Amino acid sequence: MSHVIKILHTTFGLFGNVFGILLFLAPLITFKRIIMKRSTEKFSGVPYLMSLFNCLFSAWYGLAFVSRNNTLLTVLASIGGGLEAIYVLIFLIFAPKREKLKISGILFVVLSIFSMVALVSVLTLHGNKRKLLCGLAFAITCIMMFGAPLTVMRQVIKSKSVEYMPFFLSLSVFNSSTSWAIYGILGKDPFIIVPNAIGTLLGSVQLILYAIYRDNKGEGKKDEMNGSIETGLGKPQEKKLDCIQNEIQKEKYGSKCII
Repeated sequence: MSHVIKILHTTFGLFGNVFGILLFLAPLITFKRIIMKRSTEKFSGVPYLMSLFNCLFSAWYGLAFVSRNNTLLTVLASIGGGLEAIYVLIFLIFAPKREKLKISGILFVVLSIFSMVALVSVLTLHGNKRKLLCGLAFAITCIMMFGAPLTVMRQVIKSKSVEYMPFFLSLSVFNSSTSWAIYGILGKDPFIIVPNAIGTLLGSVQLILYAIYRDNKGEGKKDEMNGSIETGLGKPQEKKLDCIQNEIQKEKYGSKCII
């Protein structure tokens, strides 16, 4: 690797770390809302599980005995893995019982698969074979992480609202994946290039959707939906109760309520 290429490789790795950390910090707004409302509402915990899954394999793949010149990848993945673990824990605390069981089940599978691959790579494989196994696992989980928001993107198109697809999260996906894709190209590492190129494409689509539906946050519809689904006392029910009370006192107020 020439001197100039090496400098550019390191530079884009640092960019990838900066944008990657911003990507991992982007959900803070979402989790602040979850903690304040003590409910996960309609937010999905799957993207955070997929991110944790990817962080585990990213950190492992970046280790010197697996692949060379990818220490920056391990640094970012270690930071991201810690944050994603916290996000998953918050989801387990505030999610409905059915969602908790779902998240717990997926988390068990994630940790089991990672443990198995890590043990096999250490105990039975060496050199390029070890890199191949860990690289494939890293690339697959990276694609899964970038593909996880597809359900949210479908919801955005269906509802024509970007409320559950935060802008800074989408922007961070695009910036981070683009930086790492260039980093992979400079380092001639297909395991980094392919998944991050896909991430760049999906990040672009998210930004386009946000540009199209940015003026519609669906607040009124959300409040009504949350009231009826989560508490059983949405706005239609509240209005009906108000109507009954008004009917009882209609002689005093001289008016009727229309449902």
